[in-house]
Amino acid sequence: MKVIEHIAQAKDTLVSFEVLPPLKGKTIVTLYDHLDPLMEFKPSWINVTYHRSETMFKKKTDGTFEKVEVRKRPGTVGICAAIMNHYKIDAVPHIICGGFTKRETEDALIDLDFLGIDNVLVLRGDAAKNETAFESEPGGNHFAIDLLKQVSNMNNGVYQDEDIKSGGKTQFCMGVAGYPEKHFEAPNLEIDLLKLKEKVDAGADYIMTQMFFDNQKFFDFVKACRAMGINVPIIPGLKPITNKKQLSVLPRIFHVDIPTDLSNAIMKCKTDADCEQVGTEWLIQQSKELKSFGSPVLHYYTLGKPKVIWNVVKELF
Repeated sequence: MKVIEHIAQAKDTLVSFEVLPPLKGKTIVTLYDHLDPLMEFKPSWINVTYHRSETMFKKKTDGTFEKVEVRKRPGTVGICAAIMNHYKIDAVPHIICGGFTKRETEDALIDLDFLGIDNVLVLRGDAAKNETAFESEPGGNHFAIDLLKQVSNMNNGVYQDEDIKSGGKTQFCMGVAGYPEKHFEAPNLEIDLLKLKEKVDAGADYIMTQMFFDNQKFFDFVKACRAMGINVPIIPGLKPITNKKQLSVLPRIFHVDIPTDLSNAIMKCKTDADCEQVGTEWLIQQSKELKSFGSPVLHYYTLGKPKVIWNVVKELF
């Protein structure tokens, strides 16, 4: 079932979770162990992140170095299929621009379609670790809207090969990212919202937000979107803070602010367990407010902390 169909049929706020693919060398069982406790809450779908390959230099026996491409978390397509088969719920793979040509993307979308996966979250993705700015692959999509248009074309039976006439139409429901505190590359929030509207006008069915810790910023974001004519569902992305290190790591990596009350409370903690308790209580209150606000879904970035998310969600559902 498509994400927007889940939302349209819902009588109350839904819950969904996001997971990382297991590291290469780990089995699918590690993912099942992560998700099993959360299945109690009957999530409507599970998002599966995608990570581009990394360039590494390995030393050879002759003392020289060899450049190699390493993908530390492979298997997103297979993981989505495994989740759907194992839990009988929908899976939403992230698809990204970085590291793929348009033809490689097309082949991945064909595989997803064959597997009966009809949802995708369309993202540009981050710059490679050795790059100061995002660079697309030769023959690849540079912006998320370019990737979105490629998926939309396939939904209309249009493929990369011009000699394919009346191609089979896919039926992907397309989500895109939204940034309540604006994308860090945007000069201002207004420009960022204009870019978001372009993606909605190009066929995006819903918006999934970057994590945030101040609900007012989400409320203001939704209001600004509606004022601009963006009327698709907007789903808040939520993550707990569980240690002091995150007070500097999260703003640096994800370009989000930590509210003063939350950062002060975390700084007073003496142990990670204390931090986790503070972060859990904060996220519970965030979630209750968002549910009262009428958010169609509460989407939790579990990312190695399923027990914390379980403690939060049990207070709401």
